Amino acid sequence: MKRNQRGITLLGFIITLAVVGVFAYVGMKLVPMYSDYYSVKRSLADLAKEPNAGQMDGATARTLFFRRMDISYVDSVKPENFRVQRSERGMEIIVAYDVRRPMIANLDVVGHFEARQEMVSRAGD
Repeated sequence: MKRNQRGITLLGFIITLAVVGVFAYVGMKLVPMYSDYYSVKRSLADLAKEPNAGQMDGATARTLFFRRMDISYVDSVKPENFRVQRSERGMEIIVAYDVRRPMIANLDVVGHFEARQEMVSRAGD
């Protein structure tokens, strides 16, 4: 009587484990980069909710933004990545930065991030 065997072979299991391991390793490198980016976007959105946000001067906006970055433990954004542009409605803050993380041997993963936030004064402020 012949029985049919089911399941995965040891070699198949090792290959599957290697593929899952590579994806997990790449995810461990990418997730913190995107987590920092969403912290930057959230901080800019919170900064826009400040009273008289459109009338704020650039130095005050920079100080308040980097105070939020310290609280969120974001260290990939430097002061030279922070720009303020004046507009007719108020000002726009642009945070553009690159993040480079080592991957394997001489391979790196590089992420370019840019977040923009319009800062306008609301009618009730």
